[in-house]
Amino acid sequence: MTARPILTAAETRAAEDALFARGMPVFDLMVKAGRAVADIAWDRFGPCETLVLCGPGNNGGDGYVIAARLRERGVRVRVAASGEPKTDAAREAREMWNGPVEPLAGAASAPLAIDALFGTGLSRPLTDEIATSAARLLLAASFRVAVDLPSGVATDDGAVLTALPAVHLTVALGALKRAHRSMPAVAQCGNVVVADIGLGDLPHGVMEIARPSIAAPGLDANKYTRGKVVVAAGAMPGASLLASLSAQRAGAGYVELLGAEGEAPPHALVRRAWNDAALTDKRIGAVVIGPGLGMGEEARRRLDLVLAGDRPLVLDADALTMLAKDGLGRLKGRAAPVVLTPHGGEYARLFPDAQGTALDKALAGARAAGAILLLKGACTVVAHPDGRAAIGAPAPAWLASAGTGDVLAGILGTMLAQMDDPFAAAQAAVWLHSEAGRRAGPALIADDLIAELPGAIAACL
Repeated sequence: MTARPILTAAETRAAEDALFARGMPVFDLMVKAGRAVADIAWDRFGPCETLVLCGPGNNGGDGYVIAARLRERGVRVRVAASGEPKTDAAREAREMWNGPVEPLAGAASAPLAIDALFGTGLSRPLTDEIATSAARLLLAASFRVAVDLPSGVATDDGAVLTALPAVHLTVALGALKRAHRSMPAVAQCGNVVVADIGLGDLPHGVMEIARPSIAAPGLDANKYTRGKVVVAAGAMPGASLLASLSAQRAGAGYVELLGAEGEAPPHALVRRAWNDAALTDKRIGAVVIGPGLGMGEEARRRLDLVLAGDRPLVLDADALTMLAKDGLGRLKGRAAPVVLTPHGGEYARLFPDAQGTALDKALAGARAAGAILLLKGACTVVAHPDGRAAIGAPAPAWLASAGTGDVLAGILGTMLAQMDDPFAAAQAAVWLHSEAGRRAGPALIADDLIAELPGAIAACL
């Protein structure tokens, strides 16, 4: 699946302006956008009685086009507006509708409400009058659709400037916007689909994490060419075991749990007493350290050995906590790639002065550490020190459960061992982790994800 760009308001305007500069009238693009939204609404909800809420700008103009298109399809549709159109294109769209327009404040509700009040570029809260009327009409609808962005949401940072009822479906016009993949706005958007309106070539600085392409082992493969992953055990053996088992199920050919003796299923997992020399094996494709490591002297010694080595690293959990105490200077000079996987609290300890959105923080952290940074959250961000970033679609909320981060670390270990590009490896791990969570379903525990990984892998072959 091809990765899709995630744009700012300014990038969106620039793409539109490029079309206008080539001769496309603003109204023609508005018609294209409105008809696309109407067709998607028709496909999803059929001939459902509809109320379109129109604002004064071009988002409202899209709304008039939507209403006209649905009327052509035989839908009982009404329009309620917060005021008269204020742009030439929106006025032309109002004429295209050529039907009654009710005042927003006095409008009656309908089973389907389409929010075309305010879209990309909103920078201030809605007025109390508009907010009260919109909330009433949206709340009364059985189905709610937003045009480009839900009204009251800031495009670039995902701030909710005015809290209206969340919609069920948002139709992004031309491309995803930052708010579609940023908290708290993502909770307002519901399911997000992108309508292609022909914006052409778009910036690729920030992309969506797409389903990865994973190659099946060739006929000449062996356990080492499929990737050897070493997971460092420690004070909490369950966490490192979760990481080890997930590394196996993610497709690693050889997984060694170093520092955990004994025999227990699965017998394919190599359990070995801690041996410093084991870390010097040149066949190791990645070392995962942190899950269940602990904070004692031996944990510290093991982390020191791993950092001093030359193997690609996944640093998670307790390893990040110790790194926060020691300083990021410990990562300087490493030739092999490092991926840091903090959740919000761990990130705050590593980068106490960082501010901004999750994207801002991930990019700042990656630059400061000189490493790939995977910032876990509702929409996980993967950032590269060179300024590239990718954001995942909203992950299943059931992943907010103990041990799921350990599973992610193990998946990442395998991807890092198998792929030449650590940035791509981190994105692949995020996608597989989320997909395993989706397959595991409600009330999952971390152990359930491991069983779902083969299916998630199969979807990528």
